[in-house]
Amino acid sequence: MDLNLLSLFVEVAKTASFTAAAAKLNVPRSSVSRSIAQLEVELGVQLFNRTTRKVSLSTTGTALYERVGPQLLELRKSIGSLPEQEEEPSGELLITAPTDIGVTYLPDAVAAFKLRHPGVTVDVRLTPRRVDLVAEGFDLALRVSSKPLGDSSLVARRLSELEMALFAAPSYLARRGTIRTPEDTEHHDWVYFRTALPPPPFPKPVRRSGVTGDDLLFVQQAIRAGLGIGLLPSFLAREEVASGQMVQLLPRHSVKTGTLYFVYPKGHTVPRKVTAFRNFLLEYLATRP
Repeated sequence: MDLNLLSLFVEVAKTASFTAAAAKLNVPRSSVSRSIAQLEVELGVQLFNRTTRKVSLSTTGTALYERVGPQLLELRKSIGSLPEQEEEPSGELLITAPTDIGVTYLPDAVAAFKLRHPGVTVDVRLTPRRVDLVAEGFDLALRVSSKPLGDSSLVARRLSELEMALFAAPSYLARRGTIRTPEDTEHHDWVYFRTALPPPPFPKPVRRSGVTGDDLLFVQQAIRAGLGIGLLPSFLAREEVASGQMVQLLPRHSVKTGTLYFVYPKGHTVPRKVTAFRNFLLEYLATRP
């Protein structure tokens, strides 16, 4: 049965008037009259006694009103209390992100977001793989890419450009010597990320020695351990540089490597919690390097 018909019935029963019910619901009186007639045909009973002056519930109409009136009210309350129906963002926000960003960057961002929106429960899943947001039920992803994301089922919002800088451990430099120009790196051991050779302005190493890893946190730790020089996002080396465990080399020669994107499934209505987190991250990044 169409719940709209029952809602119209309850409104007419409360106001005892087709005209008053139509005005309250902002619909034509004729639509209300037709809908009540349709409901009576479907139920096979007469719900209202009609005269030229007034409308009153029949015995059966009174019984129906007593049964469905409270239930429709509770149904409206239940729908109104759903997380996305509330003005303040709430509900669970399921996020996927690369491990390096998730470990070093997201904790502080999520903590600040939770202070602003305590009604949102945040669940972060860190993985190097490209998650299917729609199939796996994720609300959003943070992704790094060197080219525009082309999935037509997703919306991608650019958050920040990412740059890599050259770092080394003091123990490595003491052993192998200081680096003053990009050309000096040609004869050094490198710690590579995903087997990628160092991009310009750094020359191809004369000998392919060093260490390769497919996780930036591993590359960070390998550089700190003195295994070679390597490129890292500055945020991954900030604490090590401050503590003296790593040194940034050639600060004028940073390399642009990609863009950090905020990605979420395309839909007619974007959940309020997703919009709130997106806007928060844009604001958060604007105040931080």
